[in-house]
Amino acid sequence: MRGYAQPYAGPRFGISWLLAIYLIAGGIVAATHHYWQHVHSLNAIVSGLLATVLWPLILIGINLHIH
Repeated sequence: MRGYAQPYAGPRFGISWLLAIYLIAGGIVAATHHYWQHVHSLNAIVSGLLATVLWPLILIGINLHIH
């Protein structure tokens, strides 16, 4: 049928909302467990990044601080 636009979903660029919420929750959990305090060395930065990405492990009691 001519004259009617066909529904078309274009490519979606950007970060998904689920990933954004996951990383925000990770940042909050890491901050409340003091992973983002005193980040003056590479070890502290890596610990903070690991804690942000792997935050469910923090909630079950695994220590992700790199010494």
